Amino acid sequence: MPRTRSVSGTPARDTKQDVDRKAHGPTARAEPVAPARIASVRQFNRFYTRRLGVLDRQLLASGFSLTESRVLWELAHRAPLTASWLREALGVDAGYLSRLLARLRAAGLIRARSDRDDARAQSLSLTAAGRRAFDRLDRASEAQIGQWLAALHPSPQGQLVQAMDTVRLLLGSPPRAEEITLHEPAPGDIGWVIQRHGALYAEEYGWDLSFEALVARIAADFVSQRQPGLERGWIARREGVNVGCVFVVKANPAEYGEGVAKLRLLLVEPSLRGAGLGERLVAECERFAREAGYRRMTLWTNSILHAARAIYQRRGWTLVAEETHHSFGHRLTGQTWEKALIGDPR
Repeated sequence: MPRTRSVSGTPARDTKQDVDRKAHGPTARAEPVAPARIASVRQFNRFYTRRLGVLDRQLLASGFSLTESRVLWELAHRAPLTASWLREALGVDAGYLSRLLARLRAAGLIRARSDRDDARAQSLSLTAAGRRAFDRLDRASEAQIGQWLAALHPSPQGQLVQAMDTVRLLLGSPPRAEEITLHEPAPGDIGWVIQRHGALYAEEYGWDLSFEALVARIAADFVSQRQPGLERGWIARREGVNVGCVFVVKANPAEYGEGVAKLRLLLVEPSLRGAGLGERLVAECERFAREAGYRRMTLWTNSILHAARAIYQRRGWTLVAEETHHSFGHRLTGQTWEKALIGDPR
């Protein structure tokens, strides 16, 4: 066994799947999807469309269809817009959108003017009557959602909102770097770190509960024994949803000597792999350790965590030891990596 049982590394996929993930499209996963999961998504769709009133001829008794309401929303928040922009943003047929816009113009709710940048296009915006119609619809929508949430206690409210954020982020566009922010762990985050490590490694590698127990001990030690200024953790968030984490702790001087920091518990959510978040988290650890006065960093991982190992190699870490061990229900090859911080500007 290694000198210490630190855990680090992002569970990996092969290169082809990393490329597919970046595409973020309907064929992003090569593995077959379990029929029960497909059935669950369809069941949710039926529930939510019924609850939201999507199947009604009018949304919130406003006189507008769902698509008309969405066009009014876009024009209220982004105008002026062109019809081509609306068609792409909403994913609707050009002929259907043209007829919808004609109805809204005939009702005096939107106006069209020649676009300054393209004489062939027209810029669309709301009229004063259109703005009043949208404001009524917007207030009705806020009241409806407010009633749903008011029926729940604050904790379930937070669970619902986070679940909806997760659905939107997972099925939405690929993330941009500026959408991901790093934060100190807050109440609830340590539990998330433990739960996600246990769930992801079980799903992707079949590791048993002993791994989650190890992560729990590491996380508990960080909270109870943390030395401010020498140890730190980061939680990566995208629009309020946790998507990654990593920690730096002081290595035991009796085992490693003075001035050594240890990188632990690196994790990136599958939906964010390939976006550079793992390397960003490792770089942040190195920066902190260098500024805290450490002369060297170390970590322990396992050989099957290919994506994490690639990050360490790119950033100048060196594999210094390997050993086989039986842990988490499997026979594995543990690896110790190190990096000298003095003289390394990265």
